[in-house]
Amino acid sequence: MNGEKVLVQTPVYNCFFSSIRNQGCEVLESPLKRKDDSYTVDWQDFEEKCADEKTVLFLLCNPHNPGGRVWTKAELERMNDICLRHNVKVVSDEIHCELTMPGHTFTPFAAVSEACADNCITLNSPTKNFNIAGLQIANIVCKNDTWRRRIDRAINIFEVCDVNPFGPAALEAAYNESEDWIMQLNAYLYENYKTLKSRFQSELPQIEVLRLEGTYLVWADIRATGLTSDELSERLMKQGKVFVNSGTMYGKRDGEGYIRINIACPRATLEEGLRRIVATLKPLLP
Repeated sequence: MNGEKVLVQTPVYNCFFSSIRNQGCEVLESPLKRKDDSYTVDWQDFEEKCADEKTVLFLLCNPHNPGGRVWTKAELERMNDICLRHNVKVVSDEIHCELTMPGHTFTPFAAVSEACADNCITLNSPTKNFNIAGLQIANIVCKNDTWRRRIDRAINIFEVCDVNPFGPAALEAAYNESEDWIMQLNAYLYENYKTLKSRFQSELPQIEVLRLEGTYLVWADIRATGLTSDELSERLMKQGKVFVNSGTMYGKRDGEGYIRINIACPRATLEEGLRRIVATLKPLLP
């Protein structure tokens, strides 16, 4: 409703901003804190933003896009404890939930505790993890009967209640018959990540590649180039003929100085893209 605020942790997936505003709500940003080669929650800021009397909802991204974090059970529980203190509901976007790197385990928000399950709505889909986005199939998981009825009413009002007839069959096959495939995919993505990280360390050491715990989206700190995120991404497109996402898509303030690189591709494609990135950016660095 107009005047209500929805809390997000920036930098964050760009469609969060438009989705919130399209419902007449205000985006309230709680910037993540950069810690070494990763991010952590600024707990003081997070609580202050939840305490805002107009904050009604926290839109969580887990695994986090583009920061690459897979939030731990302890972190998720602390988020919910703060939200409960201030009567803030949680919507957990878990669309990349099956895509994790070695040493990191995804925990669904609703699985943390009964308190979390009672205070959340979970959104997930096989579309990212199993590469079936064209079938447009997704899940809304909600324990609360009243909330489910309101969700059902909303998706009917906005005419998004019908699904592609092939979608349910693909979803069932993905979840029930594709465990080996997803394990192999994660192993392949991890090797892609190591390939990218090694190439940057050897040829573009001034550009820091952040730790990837989940998703196939790598976040890189390009501030050493002296270019803005928009300038650098445009240069890569025009000179290198390679497309990356400018960090400002994910928050004009907290995404500035970064780019997002998609590594969900054959390794030969990745290596060619890295060759072009190096050729374009190396002359900019001391």
